[in-house]
This record gives sequence, C-alpha cells and structure tokens, in this order.
Amino acid sequence: MRRAAAKTVIAFLVAILLPVLNAQTARQPQSSPSAPAVEPSDAASPDAIIAAVYDVISGPAGKKRDWDRFRSLFASGARLIPVVSSSQGAFRAVAMSPDEYATRGTPYFERNGFYEREIARKTERWGFIVEAFSTYESRHNRSDPTPFERGINSFQLFFDGSRWWIVTIMWQSETPSNPLAPDFLPPPGK
Repeated sequence: MRRAAAKTVIAFLVAILLPVLNAQTARQPQSSPSAPAVEPSDAASPDAIIAAVYDVISGPAGKKRDWDRFRSLFASGARLIPVVSSSQGAFRAVAMSPDEYATRGTPYFERNGFYEREIARKTERWGFIVEAFSTYESRHNRSDPTPFERGINSFQLFFDGSRWWIVTIMWQSETPSNPLAPDFLPPPGK
C-alpha cells in the first residue's frame, strides 16, 4: 500500500513540475540585467566571443577594462572558475560571476599590465554547444619575451539561434608538476 501511495505522489509531482521545468528550459539565455546589449560582432561565432574575452582583459597597467562589454558576453548565471592550489598543494575550484570577476580583477589590472593571448585551441562542437580548450600565455607587457604564465581556459559556449553566449570559463595555470601536454600547444615551428 505504501508503494502505491509513493508512486501516486511521485506521479503527481512529475505532472505538476514537468510543465514548469519545460517552460524554464525553453527560455533563451539572457545576459545579467546590468549588462548592456552585446556588440553583434562579439557574439557572431565561437572565435569572435573567445577573442572578445581576451581583448577585454588585456591591456597596460591602469587601463580601465570595458566591463560592460565583458558582461554582455555571458549568459545569465554564467560562471568563471579558476582552479587554484593551496599552500598544501591541494586544488579547488573557485566559482564567481562575471561581476565578481570584474570586481576582483580591477585592482590587479590597475597595478599590473596584463596581456593574455590564445596560442592553441582544441574545439568540440555538437549541435548548439561548444567546448573549447584555449591554451593561453600571459605577459605583463606585450613585448615581454616570455610569458609569466601559461594554462588552459576551458570555454563552454551556447548558440541560441542568433548569437553565442559564454556559459562557463574554467581555467588552470600550468605548473612544473602539471605542464601543458604537447597536444595543447601549437605545432612545432608555429
């Protein structure tokens, strides 16, 4: 008898919740309410939206970053997630919103030049989603002969039929114990 009652309750909940969940998933993503409209060329392709991110965050010390442009690239609820290590060597993911990234990054960019560029990419696409592993190099000045940091930015992108959105960027820096594998680097001679 209890099983029959439990099945009835579950069927009832599914009947009530399914239309609500379907309606929520049918909504197209939107940028956060504080974000301006996207420049169409920034969201026209996976290449364009990834290039826009690198363009916004790069610049000399003291240059104000265009955080409105940055925010316009992200779907509502998007996350930026660096993988960081503790002093004991353990790793953890730290999630933040685009607004939190801008707030945390501004003091650093006011004091330090920061130029990040993509040097290689591995991309997988299925339907309206893209996973792009973008290998980056970071320099304090464009003319620095060697980067102070390299790593992978993992972009998860979504196409809504008219534009691309960033849903997540997760990144991890290269370390001596975890160097970039050759298949994430440019081919020799490039």
